[in-house]
Amino acid sequence: MAETQIEWTDSTWNPVAGCSIITAGCTHCYAMEMAKRLQAMGIEKYAGLTRRTGKRTVWNGVVREDHEALSIPYRWKKPRKIFVNSMSDLFHEGVSDEFILRVWKVMRETPRHNYQILTKRPERMATLVASRMGEVLPNVWLGTSIENSDVVSRIDHLRQAPAAIRFISYEPLIGSVGAVDLRDIHWAIVGGESGKSARPIKEEWIDEIHGQCLKAGTAFFFKQWGTWGKDNKKRSKKANGREYRGRTWDEMPVTPMDATAM
Repeated sequence: MAETQIEWTDSTWNPVAGCSIITAGCTHCYAMEMAKRLQAMGIEKYAGLTRRTGKRTVWNGVVREDHEALSIPYRWKKPRKIFVNSMSDLFHEGVSDEFILRVWKVMRETPRHNYQILTKRPERMATLVASRMGEVLPNVWLGTSIENSDVVSRIDHLRQAPAAIRFISYEPLIGSVGAVDLRDIHWAIVGGESGKSARPIKEEWIDEIHGQCLKAGTAFFFKQWGTWGKDNKKRSKKANGREYRGRTWDEMPVTPMDATAM
């Protein structure tokens, strides 16, 4: 998996496959159905990572480290923004410290790429990065997922992680996040849920985050409305589009390399 339709990145890189459901944001994770499809296509890496419960496919907690995948970024000669582990979570408890260190080594040795790591386990990320990774890599962005006010404490853990760029993915946004301090957070991605079982997104929840971004100087990226439009009606994701407040929002954080070039 290299090329992607994810609007805020260029490619995906999956040195880990498999995950576990831990909070409400995981309920309709696209990667669960994708893993099932990849298994059906005969891709061994994704075999046995999911199970059926009722009419749903869900993670079964099996996590697989793919050592062969570590060579992939070296082969990409043109600089890319790379989403790390779109099919897992690098800081899942099933991933060894040693393997995460190997992933870090790849990122250190390929400074032409910008790596975007998104986790729902920022406590482990902050601890491990601070204690084992040495210097801050200017091409590594560290992020966490926030779906509603129940998990905003993740932001404090993210802030403790040494990083050139810290970001939050408010996707799927399924509730208000409340009053959030975005100090030292460089980028926010906001998006609604898609799919037949998608939960609604409300414009006032987006307004809340957008206002906090303006206050903190955080770049704001609106990814999609998803299945539910701003008029609270269900349509296709494409029909609902990406327009918010009369425009599209594709702001990106200023990287250390960007700052040097100014």
